[in-house]
Amino acid sequence: MAARHILLHRLRWRSFQGSTAAAPQSHRLWCSATSSPEEPNSNASCGTHTCSQEYLEWKEKEEKIVRDIQPIVSLTRNILYSPRYMNGEHLSMEDERAVVENVLIYHPHYEDKIGSGLNSIMVDHHPLYLYPRCLFVVRTDGSWIDFSYRVCLEEYIKNKYQISAERFVNKRFLKNLIKHWGI
Repeated sequence: MAARHILLHRLRWRSFQGSTAAAPQSHRLWCSATSSPEEPNSNASCGTHTCSQEYLEWKEKEEKIVRDIQPIVSLTRNILYSPRYMNGEHLSMEDERAVVENVLIYHPHYEDKIGSGLNSIMVDHHPLYLYPRCLFVVRTDGSWIDFSYRVCLEEYIKNKYQISAERFVNKRFLKNLIKHWGI
């Protein structure tokens, strides 16, 4: 404690005499809020991330993917979670065509889901889970099977954006898309 007081007294005395007790040029003061001229300034818009060119390119690709899938995700979520369709109700021809052409066709097991042929698309609660509503393929033989629109969109992204797809899907596929982008 006494050594600290002596050091502070010494610094005050030097300051009083006109000389300054500055830190060496190559070091940054711990309590200093300003950065040294040698440090690269970080962009405030990047937050805690470094603003490398790779990061900026990735964000641009990510936004392009989101813009591409946003309309179909919005339509599908509207079908599933709005009061437009009751449980067990078949989709209108317009909605069915949109779901088949933009979602179901990209399912990795498309042929297995269609089976004997596509009769219609239906919205209902999943038989194994209490809450979630799902889309079901109603086959021409009367049987029906569920399919995940998220699996379909993931496959679509992998097929269309091969280079960026794995990073996009692994980073935060639709769960984070919904939270971050509101789709």
